[in-house]
Order: sequence, then C-alpha cells, then structure tokens
Amino acid sequence: MSMLRVCKRGLDWIKLTLLFTVGLFPYGAESGLHERRLLNDLLVNYNKLERPVVNESDAVVLTFGLTLQQIIDVDEKNQLLTANVWLNLEWTDVNLRWNESEYGNVKDIRIPPSTIWKPDILMYNSASEAFDGTYPTNVVVTSNGGCSYIPPGIFKSTCKIDITWFPFDDQNCDMKFGSWTYNGFNLDLNLKSDTGGDTSTYILNGEWDLIGVPAKRNEVIYECCPEPYLDITFIIQIRRRTLYYFFNLIVPCVLIASMAVLGFTLPPDSGEKLSLGITVLLSLTVFQSIVTETLPQVSDAIPALGTYFNCIMFMVASSVVTTIMILNYHHRLADTHEMPDWVRVLFLQWIPWLLRMSRPGEKITRKTIMMQNKMKELDLKEKSSKSLLANVLDMDDDFRPSSTLPHSHVHPHHPSHAHPQQNNGGFIRQMSVDREPWPRVSGNLPPQQEEVPSTFPPGAHRELSLILKEIKIITDKIRDDEEAAAIENDWKFAAMVLDRLCLIVFTLFTIVATVAVLAAAPHVIVT
Repeated sequence: MSMLRVCKRGLDWIKLTLLFTVGLFPYGAESGLHERRLLNDLLVNYNKLERPVVNESDAVVLTFGLTLQQIIDVDEKNQLLTANVWLNLEWTDVNLRWNESEYGNVKDIRIPPSTIWKPDILMYNSASEAFDGTYPTNVVVTSNGGCSYIPPGIFKSTCKIDITWFPFDDQNCDMKFGSWTYNGFNLDLNLKSDTGGDTSTYILNGEWDLIGVPAKRNEVIYECCPEPYLDITFIIQIRRRTLYYFFNLIVPCVLIASMAVLGFTLPPDSGEKLSLGITVLLSLTVFQSIVTETLPQVSDAIPALGTYFNCIMFMVASSVVTTIMILNYHHRLADTHEMPDWVRVLFLQWIPWLLRMSRPGEKITRKTIMMQNKMKELDLKEKSSKSLLANVLDMDDDFRPSSTLPHSHVHPHHPSHAHPQQNNGGFIRQMSVDREPWPRVSGNLPPQQEEVPSTFPPGAHRELSLILKEIKIITDKIRDDEEAAAIENDWKFAAMVLDRLCLIVFTLFTIVATVAVLAAAPHVIVT
C-alpha cells in the first residue's frame, strides 16, 4: 500500500510540471509566440475597406505582372482563349509595417486576402462563368509593408480570331486587366517588366507556337468623368503550327489535283478518260467534306486553305468539262460534223505551232501555216472557176445527139448507121473520143478513119458507158472515204491539241495556285 501511494504522488508531480510547462510555453516554440503577437498587433485595429495610404490624396502604387504557364485551348468558332496564368500584384500597405527586432526578427508573414485590403483587379474581357478565375492564395507581407499577391487561375478571355490565312495564321489575344472601382487617382497601375509577361515556365502547346507576351499600359479618360482610368493589356501572340495541316491537308489536295491533270495524258480511245476525271472529282469532294470539319466555322473571312480547295475543286470540275469536249471532238465523223474555219485555224495551225506539236510526216511551222492559207485561197478560186466550166461542159455533153459522135462517120452500110436508136438510146456521154488528135481540114476527118470501118460490136458503147459510170462511182467512193478519213483525222488531231493545251493550262493553274497561297502566307511551315 505504501508503494502505491508513493507512485501516485510521483505521477501527480509529473502532471503539475507538465501543466506548468504548457502554461508558460503554449505552443512549445518561441518564434510562434512572436508571429502570433505580430498578427494580433497588425490586425487588431485594421480596416480592410481602407486604402493603405498615409494621405487620402495619394494613390496606391500597384505593380502588375503576369506569368503565362500554358495555352489550354483556342476556340476559333466562339473566339475564346483559355490559358493557365499566374498574376503578380505588388503594393505597399502602410498599416502592415513592424520592427523586426521587436517580433523575434520575423521578416514576413502570410495573411489571407480576405482579411486585408487588396486591389480589386479583374480581367475586363473575361468569358468565364465565374468571371474571376483566380484562386485566392495568401498575401505575403514583409516588415516594410510590402504586399505580394500571386493568385493562379484559369483565364478564359475573348479573342478576335482572324482566320484569313488559316492554317498559316498568327493570332493576337488580349488580356485586359484593371481595377473595377478605383480610378487612376486612387490606384496607379504600373508594369512590372517592360518586356511584358513572363514565359520562363511556359509549357509548349501542340497546335500553337508562342511568339511573345508584350504588354502596354493604357490610360483612358471618358467624357463623363475627368479622372483617368488605367488598365494593363497583355497581348498573347501565338502562331499556328502548320506541319500537321501541310502534310494532312495540302499535300493530299495537290496529289489529287495532279491526278486530274495527268488524266489529260490518257488516250481518248482507252474509255477511262472521263471515268478518271469523275472519280477524282468525287474523291476531292469527299476529302473537302472532311477538311470542312477542320476549318473554323465562321463567316467573318474565307480561310486561305478554303480558297485553295475551292480553286482545286474548280480546276478538277473544269477538267471534267474539257474532257467531255475532247471526247466529243475525238469521235466526230465527217457525215455528222463539218469543221468550222475557226476550229481549223486554232486547233490545226496556230495552237499546235505554239505547243510545238506536229502531225506524222508534217511539220507545223509559221511558214507552212501561211502557205496553207494561200493555197486554200487559190484552191477556192480555182474550184469556183472549174465548177462553172464543168457545169457548162456537162450540159453540152449530156444533151449532144448521137449523129454528131465520131462513130456516125463509119460506113453507111454499117448496122449502127442503119439503126441509130440502138446507140445507147440516142445520147451518151463522150469521154476522150470527142477530143480528136488530128486537125480538121475543111470539116472532114482523116482519110484513114474514113476507109477503116468500125470494129465495135452493136451495144459496145452502152456497155463502155456503164463501165465508166461504175468506175466513176468507185473512184468517187474512194475519194469520199479518203476525204472523210482526212476530216476525221483532223478532228482527232484537234482533240489531241485540246488535250495537250488543257494539260499545260491546268498544270500551270495548279502550280500557280499552290505557289501563290504559300507565297502570300505569313509563314509556311512551323514545327
């Protein structure tokens, strides 16, 4: 029992010692007492609604800075920029000063922003639902009254997106910060750095390349109020990375266009010339529908890429139309179409000469073109004179009586003389018989022919005339076939010339359109 009493008394003494120690040192650290006393002394009579200046006519000088951490999203349709930003606000509060030696050399303390005065800085062009996207971190206060407030936040600002040169575009998105209630006489805003925002900790974006974050201080005086209103605007300059768009949109479009151009090298007789053009047109249409989803869906401007695709679409559609025209020329016949003079002059003479084309066995030069035109004029004149003379001679030959023919001078007892109606019905066409090689003397024939009787049997002249007629029909048919073949060859050569012309024109159009878009763009490839 005595031992138990001794143990209880020992425990009581230990408890009393601990209680005495805890009462003397509440938190077990000497520095904690100084900081606690400092906070109590600073905030006991502090009014957070009061501007921290010695004289009410003085303005609180606020140094404003911005640190850009990351560009999260750029919405071209809604014209919004979302970025992770840290603000850096520094000012001096005369009510938060102390002597470090009196408070255990405490140099700085952390105070929640809700317990002290802080400037009501907001982003004017905010598009966030909460409007202010900052997180309220503590304010670091130093012994000389300096306050540093660095709140991070996700800022969503309005941004005028100009897609004229998409995807080779640069965008400038503003973040305009200023006091919501204080004018320039109450709160003086100054830039922390003349170079603008801090990008030393910036995280790269896969679609946009950061050019810079310059800043400027603006002072605006409205008509209603004489005092100035200050703001600081940070301009986030970004440039779109074009490597993705170049290899996934522009290069396939150029390849599809080249397929349409190479269709002009396909022979018309292959039967696949028009099918290839229509297939390329359909493939480009499907590809453009995919590209349309990539393009910004705004009507403020037409993107450069959209203009380029429209040009290529126009070129492919025009190639289909010209292919139809080429096939039409190639399959024209002499029985259905007559070649106009302008087609003959353009597609058989001058355009082949310009394109350095030639026909088999015929070289087309400027001299041969002029000679062909002169020969054509002479042929037309000669044809007109011969046609008139031939008509007169045909009328004289067709209606000449049989009594005037040379065979009527045979012996009077010849059967053909006795029955003139048997000689081809009284009328036949005279060929070379009418042209007598001997000169006439007083209208008489040579004596040899008067003495030699005719050896032609009865009806021979009729048979000969029928044979001559058949020969004439055959020769006319052969001549007509040759002329028809020549005309068809002319149409085919005209189609070949048009094919070559379209190949050159559309190739140049594709090259010029591609080079023009790339040359006019502010930049081409940004990795």
